[in-house]
Amino acid sequence: MERIRAEDGRYARDAYAFVMDGLDYTVRARAERRHVSARELLVGLCRFARDEYGMLGFDVLSSWGISSASDVGDIVFQLVDAGILSRRDEDARSDFDIPFDLKHALEDSYFASGDTPGPA
Repeated sequence: MERIRAEDGRYARDAYAFVMDGLDYTVRARAERRHVSARELLVGLCRFARDEYGMLGFDVLSSWGISSASDVGDIVFQLVDAGILSRRDEDARSDFDIPFDLKHALEDSYFASGDTPGPA
């Protein structure tokens, strides 16, 4: 991760650890272990952040440089390029360029209704 950060210092070291831990959290929450889509990962990361940081989730993530789905995509594909994560042939960085409002998703009552984050 230090090599990644030396080339691109936009994200804190904790941001990479969070995405990796959040991916594990997301996969474990599934009934079967399988590849997850960008949207599934984003929803899982929001749930993980809520579990870990409560109402401060967005503040914590943004302090590490993560404030959008695009930021998550950048981190994921930096980890893929470094050989830390793997991807399928059909996976693309652009999969994370979707309307997804992280701040709204991390609000207190958001997941209480069972909703999934929609357009920003």
